[in-house]
Amino acid sequence: MTLCFQDITFRYRRWSPPIFNGFSWEVPPGKTVLLGPNGAGKSTLLSLGADALRPSQGQVCFETLDSRHRRDRAAYRRAVGWMPQQIRAVPGLTAHEQVAYAAWLKGLDTKQAWQSAVVALEQVALADLATQKTTTLSGGQLRRVGLAQVLSHQAQVLLLDEPTVGLDPAQRARFRDLLVALPSDYAVVVSTHQVDDLSDLFDTVVVLDQGQIKFSGSVAAFMDLAPTSAPERQAELAYAQIIGGAG
Repeated sequence: MTLCFQDITFRYRRWSPPIFNGFSWEVPPGKTVLLGPNGAGKSTLLSLGADALRPSQGQVCFETLDSRHRRDRAAYRRAVGWMPQQIRAVPGLTAHEQVAYAAWLKGLDTKQAWQSAVVALEQVALADLATQKTTTLSGGQLRRVGLAQVLSHQAQVLLLDEPTVGLDPAQRARFRDLLVALPSDYAVVVSTHQVDDLSDLFDTVVVLDQGQIKFSGSVAAFMDLAPTSAPERQAELAYAQIIGGAG
């Protein structure tokens, strides 16, 4: 199950410089952390992968599904789940209703969506808050609702855009625990600009800067880039070797 970006070009305005120009990438299996500074193109890349944005050239495909083709679009969007940075509470809806609504929008019928929402809320440890209005939930709880929405339509690739931004250390640790618990057959991409989000739960590290992949490899290979003089700052120093900046 592979999500591929093939020779894509994308710019936000016709006269602006491209964010991506002839960019190609195949999402690896397992869990991938997508690192890069603010403005590197991480959110744009995940939005393109989710078909929330479309390239002016090239194609984004999942297996045989091409996001450009109308006949493939519904199946593509169901197969590729996307959690944007901003998770909005829908006024008047409970956590269960909001997750079920997201599943219904992806093509599940009403009964399937309702049942799938139950399972997804259990996966993210929110079953006890299923009947609570999402407008009353904390930021960390709302993030988990966002993850449940992605899980509810049985997506095969999960694209999570800065899922821990704005969370306190305890909430971030809990969110990482949820990622660890995800079934191994998911392909998961987690974007972040915080190198301290890097942990052993990831199989692959990808560093994106200025619309180009500057590094792709295992966590161990990434860490090996760091000077050995400060092991407590290994991830930070490895990142600095790729992106540049003060050590």
